[in-house]
Amino acid sequence: MTRTRPFVLTTLAASLLWLSGCDGNAANGGAVQDTAAPQAEATAAPAADAIEGLPFASTEVASFNEPWALAFLPDGSLLVTEKSGVLKHVTLPGGEAREISGVPEVGYGGQGGFGDVMPHPQFADNGLVYFSYAEDGDGGRGAAVARARLDVDAGALQDVEVIWRQVPKVSGNGHYAHRIKFGPDDMLWISSGDRQKFDPAQDMTSNMGKMLRLNDDGSVPADNPFADQGEIASQVWALGLRNPLGIAFDGEGKLWEIEMGPAGGDELNLIERGGNYGYPIVSNGNHYDGRPIPDHDTRPEFIKPLITWTPVISPSSLMVYSGTLFAEWTGNAFASGLSGQTLVRIELDGTTAREAERFAMGARIRGVTQGPDGALWVIEDGKDGRLIRLAPREG
Repeated sequence: MTRTRPFVLTTLAASLLWLSGCDGNAANGGAVQDTAAPQAEATAAPAADAIEGLPFASTEVASFNEPWALAFLPDGSLLVTEKSGVLKHVTLPGGEAREISGVPEVGYGGQGGFGDVMPHPQFADNGLVYFSYAEDGDGGRGAAVARARLDVDAGALQDVEVIWRQVPKVSGNGHYAHRIKFGPDDMLWISSGDRQKFDPAQDMTSNMGKMLRLNDDGSVPADNPFADQGEIASQVWALGLRNPLGIAFDGEGKLWEIEMGPAGGDELNLIERGGNYGYPIVSNGNHYDGRPIPDHDTRPEFIKPLITWTPVISPSSLMVYSGTLFAEWTGNAFASGLSGQTLVRIELDGTTAREAERFAMGARIRGVTQGPDGALWVIEDGKDGRLIRLAPREG
């Protein structure tokens, strides 16, 4: 049974935010350690008490064990990943969840585990779904992206095929990122975190700390900006990223990316073909031990973020709203926040952006997406993380 309660709106409240952009247990790596105090995967906090007079309400639909991503299928049902390695198919409006078999073994621990999920643009014809996860192998762990045919009736993934891997596999359990998205050109876009190793974000022999663009079978498009610079570099669309946990296309086909900064300096970027965003050479945050990192303004050859957050919000996903249920927000972006326990609305205007308002969620928010009817759907982080539908208040 679903439960409905008003959704709580607040103004900018820096006192609610933590000073660390870390999402889980920190991992050591590189010549310089960028290490936060270990942070447990928190149990989702209860929502704030009902407050009368707000313009929209939330409906609690279901709950999950450490949910990480959600994606709608063409029939209006929903896929939800759980970090330990579980994929669930959720029917609506009732929220009945059925486990899907065939998920590969995942490297679970810290920030690692089962990650994103996304149906192919032609899912209705080919039944393909794509998903990311942390994978064990020689040298440690790394993100992988696989595709499979989803047989909803049988409740199973079939013909699972890994089409991309982070290179190289390394020690530690942080900064996989591994968000996936199909663009307007039907290309597969993958955000690949720096795995807390710093230098790979600028190293074109590694695909860590990068934005990647692939064909739907994992092969490399001939028009990628570094297609003639070797097998790994050919995958890269942009570089110099840290922990890019949100990617979204706007109505004009522009790609936006949001990432966790170090101690301060969460970023929203407009991704350019072949662009270099400077990490770890520049950042608007500093190392966790207090040592400074030069700001973007000191190195104009790197692309500056359009928004930075200090204190941080710890962004975990990003979407651009295209619906009409909230007509005044059409074309706005929404970012979910972990340490900030918030949903952030961002106004996009061509190649500029500004934070418009925040909605206090009372829990760490792992993901946000748009439903077929234009409602906003969010999942909370942690054990018993709830799936919540946000819609205008009736009357």
